[in-house]
Amino acid sequence: MFTKRLFDLALVIPGLIVLSPLFITISLWIKLDSSGPIFFRQKRVGQYGKEFEILKFRTMVVNAESLGAKLTVGSDSRITKSGVFLRKYKVDELPQLINVLKGEMSLVGPRPEVPEYVAYWDAGDKEEVLSVPPGITDFASIEFKDENDMLVNSKNPVDKYIKEIVPLKLEYNKRYVRERSVWLDISLIFKTLLEVFIR
Repeated sequence: MFTKRLFDLALVIPGLIVLSPLFITISLWIKLDSSGPIFFRQKRVGQYGKEFEILKFRTMVVNAESLGAKLTVGSDSRITKSGVFLRKYKVDELPQLINVLKGEMSLVGPRPEVPEYVAYWDAGDKEEVLSVPPGITDFASIEFKDENDMLVNSKNPVDKYIKEIVPLKLEYNKRYVRERSVWLDISLIFKTLLEVFIR
């Protein structure tokens, strides 16, 4: 665990410095595009069940969650113009480097879920998946990179997510917990970057 934390910090600290001009540019774009904060904050369940606020660049109108479901499906009308680009290229996820710096997340690990969906996990799954820090990317992030589009034709996207996608994500999460290593983390980071560049 100590080695994993050092690995995260060794990449995140210089990464934040290098990416700081991009952070400033995106922040200005978001403010010019729509009124509201630069960052979107949402409660997620972290290691050992401790809740924290995940950070993302805001890609939707203010109070979007009060205007619809927590799931975003297809070309959601709540998404801003800048948000379309940020979501497509996964740039909205970059502020989670700050979560990693704070020790709330790791670069690689099971994607943290909102408490409402974690409530559907059984006790064994919770114990296993939440035994490690959540991550920015993992097996499920790569496999379900177009999750929003997968739900677009569903009559009840939330129901489909809970019944079909959550169980599959849990299997990927448990696979990561059982196979985790620094080399696996490096492999998943490169695969994630490759997916972004392919887009």
